[in-house]
Amino acid sequence: MIKYYHRIQLLTKIRRQKRSMTSTIQQRREAVMSHVYQLGHVSVRQLAEDLAVSEATVRRDLHGLATEGLLELTHGGASVVHTSDYSFISKSMRNVNAKRIIAKLASELISDGEQIFLDSGTTCFEMTPFLRSKRDLSVIVSSIRTARELHSPGVSVLLLGGQYRPERMDAVGPIAFEVLERFRGYRAFLGADGLGMDFGLTSVDIDSANIFTQAARNARECVLLADSSKFDNPSLYKITDFQPISTVITDKQPSPEWIDFFNNQSVNVICPKDNSDNTNPQE
Repeated sequence: MIKYYHRIQLLTKIRRQKRSMTSTIQQRREAVMSHVYQLGHVSVRQLAEDLAVSEATVRRDLHGLATEGLLELTHGGASVVHTSDYSFISKSMRNVNAKRIIAKLASELISDGEQIFLDSGTTCFEMTPFLRSKRDLSVIVSSIRTARELHSPGVSVLLLGGQYRPERMDAVGPIAFEVLERFRGYRAFLGADGLGMDFGLTSVDIDSANIFTQAARNARECVLLADSSKFDNPSLYKITDFQPISTVITDKQPSPEWIDFFNNQSVNVICPKDNSDNTNPQE
């Protein structure tokens, strides 16, 4: 019995070490991809220095990422694959700090026992680490990646079906639309590729725009997550105007023109209190 008990302890320890190792590898691979998308090309030597690991470790990571088709190996390094669409990956590498600030602020609005919708964008994806500790939380998602990251005993994930898009890691189309039509009473957290005072929330992708429009239409409340680069930079496809938006969460205080606009629309603005540009934030 004692030997059996010690064996169970050893197996548990090994599993924890493997999970920790997997997490470390994943974080390092994401850092590698971030370097590649920011610079276009990276060298093994420079990556080893930046990540404080050996060149052999970097080569293993690069070979693994190349096998998955995420980058192209070059002599002494790797570069971006220009022949494919990596929209989720490339977008996830932009304004990372701003998205994490916004995601944390948004998560603080969510209580145990709520029902929410998270769009398939990268800012809402950044909310997942903060939501796993919630209890009795129901989350409607169209993103497979978001659904996977929300795995937790206290979180119930409702995944919309539909046409799966590998490059965006989400589901769209009539089936997803019809399933979403059955839900009511949730609070929707929506991102946007661009914002305009006249045009509202916009997306570069018509299929995503259709899903998010339906989500906003059926929600009891809508919260907009948008970093400062999205303001006055509308995209092609309209999601919704600002009428259903109750709150905007951003990484720094918007311009006076936008503050006046939000006041006129009765939209609350939340941004970091300690931001140097945020002298009079609304909360």
